[in-house]
Amino acid sequence: MQALQAPESTQTAMVCLLEWAEKYLDYCLRYSPKTYSEKRNTFRRLLHAFGGPAPVETLKPGPVLEYLQTIFQTRSGHAANKERKNLVAAWNFGCRYVEGFPRTNPFLTVLKFPEIAQPRYVPSEVDFWKVVAVAKGQERVWLLAFLHTAARRGELYRLMWTDVDFGTQRLQLTTRKRTDGSLERDQIPMTDELCYALMSHRQSAINEWVFTQTEGRHTGKPYIENRGFPQELCRAAGVKPFGCHAIRHLTASILAQKNTPMVAIQAILRHRKLATTERYVRGLEPVRPYLRFLEGGLFGQRSNDGSITNEKGLRVVTS
Repeated sequence: MQALQAPESTQTAMVCLLEWAEKYLDYCLRYSPKTYSEKRNTFRRLLHAFGGPAPVETLKPGPVLEYLQTIFQTRSGHAANKERKNLVAAWNFGCRYVEGFPRTNPFLTVLKFPEIAQPRYVPSEVDFWKVVAVAKGQERVWLLAFLHTAARRGELYRLMWTDVDFGTQRLQLTTRKRTDGSLERDQIPMTDELCYALMSHRQSAINEWVFTQTEGRHTGKPYIENRGFPQELCRAAGVKPFGCHAIRHLTASILAQKNTPMVAIQAILRHRKLATTERYVRGLEPVRPYLRFLEGGLFGQRSNDGSITNEKGLRVVTS
């Protein structure tokens, strides 16, 4: 009689949090430095809370809820939701590429936290041009480029002179605003004003980059970040500080006030979805003319006895 064999063990080696973090962050090198830094900081906080050697099985829905709840209470709902989003993506990566990784995503089981929306401050045109007035040299050209192209910071950081075609008055912007982190290139028409400013700026160029660092040990190298710009210029101009991305919103706002079709604004901002573009338009000012259709009920023609008859034929009490 053949001896019975013991069943093979189906247990797989457990993955520790640190191993998961290292594998995912290596994968995230494909993204922009800002995105990578955000994900790295997310894991720093997670490892500090649970410990690097702890197995990923430690992250059950209960402990995960407590962890995110603490972030919600000490920071904000927005911060907790951003942490949740990054860890959901990291867990999905583990399921795809890490052997023995648990399939149930505990971060996905936690509902999103309420957020208090903080509207982005967008400067007025007057304040923007006050800042341009105090800017000099490269910084003035930079501000104009932000306004006239609606570019993101990284797109202008990466801009090279080979991307600028003065003959056709076009420049090429590259963006990483895509899911897989790949670079996409867009041809942007240049206004006459921007073209002239860049041609003048070209005369003082020291290498292939359009905008380079002007001081410190990285002089002449392209920017990775530029803290304090344009906020320091805002303070010098005596206006409320705003950031580079606010200029992108300002571009959309100016175009909307000039009754530019929303699809044209979408093309200028290079959004894939029209709904994203609509969030960039400041307030509901474009609907003001249509709201006037509701008028005429309170103020109308005044009769001899002092009463007012409105357009609807109704007598309006004035006292």
